Formats: sequence, C-alpha cells, structure tokens
Amino acid sequence: MDSQLTCLDRGRPEKDYQFWRWQPFECDLPSFNATLMLEALRGKRMLYVGDSLNRGQFFSMMCLLQSVIPPHAKSFVTSGSLQIFTALDYNATVEFYWAPFLLESNSDDAIVHKLSDRIVRRDSINTHGDHWKGRDIIVFNTYLWWMTGQKMEILQGSFKDEKKQMVELSTEDAYSMALNSMLSWIKQNMDLTKTRVFFTSMSPTHAKSQDWGAEPGGNCYKETMMIDDPNYWGSDSSKSIMRLITDILHEHQGEVPVTFLNITQLSAYRKDAHTSIYKKQWYPITPEKLANPVSYADCTHWCLPGLPDTWNELLFAKLFYV
Repeated sequence: MDSQLTCLDRGRPEKDYQFWRWQPFECDLPSFNATLMLEALRGKRMLYVGDSLNRGQFFSMMCLLQSVIPPHAKSFVTSGSLQIFTALDYNATVEFYWAPFLLESNSDDAIVHKLSDRIVRRDSINTHGDHWKGRDIIVFNTYLWWMTGQKMEILQGSFKDEKKQMVELSTEDAYSMALNSMLSWIKQNMDLTKTRVFFTSMSPTHAKSQDWGAEPGGNCYKETMMIDDPNYWGSDSSKSIMRLITDILHEHQGEVPVTFLNITQLSAYRKDAHTSIYKKQWYPITPEKLANPVSYADCTHWCLPGLPDTWNELLFAKLFYV
C-alpha cells in the first residue's frame, strides 16, 4: 500500500470515514464482488492512467481484489512510470501508469515531478500511449495538474529542441487539447468492440472551510463528518471543465465510446475522507507548521480504505450492470 494513503498507520485516531457507502437516488448500487471482477479479468490487463488520484483508485482496486487472493498467488512490481499488480492464478494484471497530463510534459518523472512551471507538449500522447497498448480496460483521468490558475505553457516542438517554441493556452483550451488527443489515441489504438474505456471526472479538494459554511482559515483537518447538503459544490471544482468533459465525450460518443465515471459531486460531500496530516511526509515539517496542522494538511488525496473504494464500486457497476 502507498504510505501516503494508510491513514490509520499514520496515526489517524478515528475510522468512521471508512464506513460510508454511496447510494444513488432511485437505484441500488451493487456491492463490489472481487471474485466476479477477477473472473472478468482472467487472462486480461486493466490499466489506470493519470495522476496520483488515479493511482489512489488503482491501489483501492488492488486492495479490493487482494481480499480473495492467497498471499502466494499475487505479485507487485514497479518499473519507472508503470506499477503492476498480478493475480497469478488468473493471469490477470491491474496496472497504473503515471501521466498526469496524459500528454508528454516536464512532470513525467514518477518520483520527482513537483515543478512550479509546468510545460505540456502538443500532439505528444504517443510518448506515453505506446506504453498503454494491449490493455483490455483503461481508466483515464487528468485534471488537478492543469489547475495552475494561470495560462498553460504548451510546447510546439520537442523538449530536445535547443530553441523551444512555446504558446500559452487557457486552462479550458489546453484541457480540450489533451482530451481530444486521448480520444484520437483510443480510436487509433484500441479495438472498441472488445475493450472498455473509462474517464474519471475531477476529484474535489477541501482546502477552504468557508465552502461548507465553517469559519474561514480552515480546511479538511479534523473534519470527521461528511457534508450533508445535497447541492454542495466546492469552489475548487471547475464547472467549466465538467461541462467541457461532458460536451467532448458526448460529441465523440458514436465514434469513440468512453464511459464517463462521474465521481465529482459524490466525492465533494466527503470532507472527512482526506489524508490530512495522516500520511508520509516527504520533507521534515518545520516547528512552525507542526504548531499549525492546517498549514500542512493534505486535502487533495484520500485515505484507504475509503472514498476511492466507492469510485471502484461505481466502475464495477458500469462494467457489469450498465
């Protein structure tokens, strides 16, 4: 398990966040069935592609499946941007590939990628896409890394060019470029009569306590209850990006059928489910920050077990029942 997600091991004092279950209006969401999922994956490969939120969903799926796999019948390896979990008796793999923009970028190192000046290369999806071929199920996501609050720097040529030609695009235009590149890659490289493709919507953050009516200056730190307003929508979740995703996927649906895994609003209720301060810290926390835990609480990622298990329940339902 990724040590950034094991909140109980990192000292979280309560665990109610593990036991909420999402129930949509007017339908019954089936419980996850690990045996059924493994039988469907027998002899096949499933791949999650994207950023650390998608990696959290990958770890969730791995843990859900492990519940019915003997210790001697599984393996886990990491090779650069690719992580592979194998259920040996089923000859099945569940994999994760780090590509936070889907396109080639200067943030593609799976370990060292926290750069303030993010650059994305236009028409470069094959740089990563060559590593995605041959999969039977692919789950894409990309969102958070685009949200810089500024225009995106787009590289026209190659990162190897001595003189680099750059253009600036709005967040929406840059995001559209990536989404259309993804759809083109799917069309050219996947047999859509045999494979399933999913796209996961944005994972919300809870960095501003005033969003849910609390005193300003707080965030997800010490939050142990979910938001119970069914109309809640946090300020960090972009409605323009949601509309853009919906419009682009709908426009191409007849030619490139992609199942939209809409996890945004159901996740927005879960201000209680973040890793907060209960995670591995990559750098020493200063005494000043230790005195003010709100200052270093991670309100982006999610504890496991927890909310990403719900995302996989939704994925499971769409695989088998929709």
